[in-house]
Amino acid sequence: MAKNGDNYWVFAHVTPNFDAAGQIIGYHSNRRVPEKAALETIKPLYHSLMEEERRHQDSKVGLERSWKMLNDAVATAGFDSYDRFIFTITPEN
Repeated sequence: MAKNGDNYWVFAHVTPNFDAAGQIIGYHSNRRVPEKAALETIKPLYHSLMEEERRHQDSKVGLERSWKMLNDAVATAGFDSYDRFIFTITPEN
């Protein structure tokens, strides 16, 4: 969500930054605007996941249930990983 309250969609790849001792000290995120066709697949799935999370008073339980829903949706679509699923609906130009 933008500062002004508008929604916007990006695909983000987040990578941790480590110090010399191997401890996470921050994160780096690369973002890109998804194609409109990809949003047609992602938006309904996202809304279902959010509904599932909100259905539970315990936020940890809600997150666990939505994570299972996501993995089930990926498997049902015929993919062995979320990354393969996402790369399929977001072809590179």
